[in-house]
Amino acid sequence: MASRAEWQRITRSVTGGPENRLFFTAHEWATIEAATARIYPTDETPGAREAMAVRFIDRYLSGLDYIFASADGDAFLQISGKDRDAWRIRIEKLQRRYRDGIRRLDDVALTEFKTEFRHLDAAQQDRALEILSGSPKPTRIQVAEEGEAHVQNISDDDLDFFAALTLHTRQGTFCDPVYGGNAGRVGWDAIGFPGPPTLASTQDCSYGHADKFLTDFDWEDLIPHLKNRVR
Repeated sequence: MASRAEWQRITRSVTGGPENRLFFTAHEWATIEAATARIYPTDETPGAREAMAVRFIDRYLSGLDYIFASADGDAFLQISGKDRDAWRIRIEKLQRRYRDGIRRLDDVALTEFKTEFRHLDAAQQDRALEILSGSPKPTRIQVAEEGEAHVQNISDDDLDFFAALTLHTRQGTFCDPVYGGNAGRVGWDAIGFPGPPTLASTQDCSYGHADKFLTDFDWEDLIPHLKNRVR
């Protein structure tokens, strides 16, 4: 079985207009684009629509050609062996989950508002997503000095449609642009993250944030309980 280092490179373009679809139908694309735009809406800064999160999701669901970018960011790797078999099963499950989820989202919209989800206004779309998810729309998140920390989930294994969609929307908004989302680096710009100029720069040590690391500090200031130790 070939190791990941032996996987072949395959050149695949991830750029293109909004209708450059690989998996979604035109209707599915419009539905998912509208849903991502409510999960991460546009306000004073660009949101998921401008970041082209839908393109990231479309590429991801299209098969096995957009899973692992090469280290230089100029191509993708051709998965082989048992990894290929495992990824094929995973992607096929996600494809079915999305197609079923889109149908259910339209069913909710038709039942509640007599039209498909993509044609609803923002408030109606929010309500349809609440019904589909079984949870109220989240309120504004306020970052405070104290609070419970949460580890960001990065796996979509066994997530239902709505949970997978919200995860993929975040990933598509803030991913490296090579994966098709974060178009024009708008996701990074919105949060003040400069980001690497290229994916390759993260591998050859030319990209970093040395200016953000403390070089002159007292460990007692960083770890308060050390102050109580007897020297």
